[in-house]
Amino acid sequence: MDGRILVSARGLGKSYPKVFHRRDRLRALGALLIGRTGTESTHVLSDVDLEVRAGESLGLIGENGAGKSTLLKLIVGVLTPTTGAVTVNGRVGALLELGAGFHPEYTGRDNIALSAALYGLTADELRAKLDEIVAFADIGAYIDEPVKHYSSGMVVRLGFAIVAALRPDLLITDEVLAVGDESFQKKCVRWIEDYLAGGGTMILVSHSMYHVQKLCRRACWLQHGRIAASGDVFDVTQAYLAHQERTSAAAVEAREAVAARGQEFHLVEYSLNGASEDVPLLIEQGASLRARVRVHSRDGRVPVVGFGLGRADGTSVYGTNTEMDGVLPVRESDNVYSIELEFARLPLLPGSYVLRAHALDTEGVRLFDTIVREITVRGESREFGLVRLAHAWSGGAREALAAPVSAGTAS
Repeated sequence: MDGRILVSARGLGKSYPKVFHRRDRLRALGALLIGRTGTESTHVLSDVDLEVRAGESLGLIGENGAGKSTLLKLIVGVLTPTTGAVTVNGRVGALLELGAGFHPEYTGRDNIALSAALYGLTADELRAKLDEIVAFADIGAYIDEPVKHYSSGMVVRLGFAIVAALRPDLLITDEVLAVGDESFQKKCVRWIEDYLAGGGTMILVSHSMYHVQKLCRRACWLQHGRIAASGDVFDVTQAYLAHQERTSAAAVEAREAVAARGQEFHLVEYSLNGASEDVPLLIEQGASLRARVRVHSRDGRVPVVGFGLGRADGTSVYGTNTEMDGVLPVRESDNVYSIELEFARLPLLPGSYVLRAHALDTEGVRLFDTIVREITVRGESREFGLVRLAHAWSGGAREALAAPVSAGTAS
């Protein structure tokens, strides 16, 4: 990271005149012609201060309509700000709206040439990169079909392939990882990780906190067009998720209470590390995790309690239940049982996970109730996979101990 400022925004704001009726449009046009801003306007962004240095990765998060896409368009110059200013230093590769910059009547190959020209590539440079772009997009014979025949996933494939071949100074993406099949998403993630490891700079808009935490070091949370929080990616995403949980908790709890009222077994309490609030839990890598549940049994029979640990993208990690391990929940009253499960020194690698608590019948066959809690494991690790397995190397020397022999001391 060389510390150069690639993006600098100061007091950035964007507003649009309210034009619900024809007379509103005429009034807005008149105000524009005389150089005045109409008083009736909708503020999409207000007083946004932002700075992105070379080598940084920033995630933009927030609800729909918070102003994320508008901010990106101001950065790349698609829109002009109403207030403030933004400067960008370096070549920008932007993937914004689907198909933006593509001519629908041109083939994929023709659009590659068009995009390359817009990015400033010469004919020789394009010829050198064409095979790489076509291979990365991997859309087969559709490369010679008009783009208007493409699916949304194919459009993203082509757009990302062009940007990947160019390796811009600043990569800007807006929900690219939400479109396309899983294999292409993984290919994009691997490319982005390699791009960032090589000193690339990125601004990523995504509703997937898993991808934001995986790919970004910093995050900026936009709320109603203003910055609600900015800083470390785990701190900001945790604050955002907690806000989301608080706003929806009342409705969810009421719905679940009604659904569970007539069941034979249902979960009445679920806590992680002593916290029963339905907000994501943040723990450090290698820390312990304690899960405690209380189950209501309609007729007093002993329930089976199960837990299922998985990654946020749906990959299963581990699952067990009391029947498998030969354990019975403790009876607190005639109809309520409780049990606690502890994972000592949780071996999970950093990332986003979920731990599901299940209430099953006495035989452990029929599932009656489930509660899902989110967990973020925080830490620094270059290892791959889901868990860290205890291991030991033999027959080698550590790098710090393997000092080279100087020419002056060689025998």
